[in-house]
Order: sequence, then C-alpha cells, then structure tokens
Amino acid sequence: MALSVVSELLAFLAVGLVSEWGEVWPRWIPVLGGRRVPVLAAVIPAGLGAAFNTLLWPYSLTMVSLGYRVDGTPGVGLHVSAWRDVVFCAAYWPLAAWGPLLAVLTVHYHRRRRASALQPVQ
Repeated sequence: MALSVVSELLAFLAVGLVSEWGEVWPRWIPVLGGRRVPVLAAVIPAGLGAAFNTLLWPYSLTMVSLGYRVDGTPGVGLHVSAWRDVVFCAAYWPLAAWGPLLAVLTVHYHRRRRASALQPVQ
C-alpha cells in the first residue's frame, strides 16, 4: 500500500508543473511558504522521472505483452484469455506515454519559468 501512495504522490507532482503551486510554495509549508520555487528544484526531479518512466514502461509492457517476464526470460508473462489481454493492454499501455508526456511538461515548465525570470520588473 505504501508503494501505491508514494507512486500517486509522485505522479501528482506533475500537476505542479502546470499549477500555481509549482511556481510558489504553498503558504502552509514551513519556512518555504510564499517563496518562489527554484526552477531547477522542479526541473531536475521531473526530468529524472520522465527519463525513468520513458525507459521503464514501454520495455516492461512490451515484455509482458509478448509473454516474457520483465527480465526477458521466457515465463508466465501475460497468458490469460483473449478478452483479458485486450483489457490489460487497454488499461496499461497508456503508461508508455507517461514518460514522454512528462518530458514535454518539464520542457514547457522550464521555458515558461525562464522566460518570466528574464522579463524586466516594472
């Protein structure tokens, strides 16, 4: 259960790349509340997460869908009935897009924040 909670919390951090709380720390956070979030404090973890997910999901899903274990050895893989294979693929293959989509969000966040930092203060 803890792994699921941590995974969901990390996934929710992607919302910060498009939300106000991704630019300014929420007020309820001690010491940091109300201050601007450093650009690299968001970009580096998001970039690492994008790279990790881009490598993990397409490979893992391909191996399981072809009937192999994730380590590449022939094994159990995905062998149930035909309709369950379709449901599995429909439910899990969109995860393969998570890494590239997170990378797009990260690049856009970086460009947006850098552009706002370069504008003169009036």
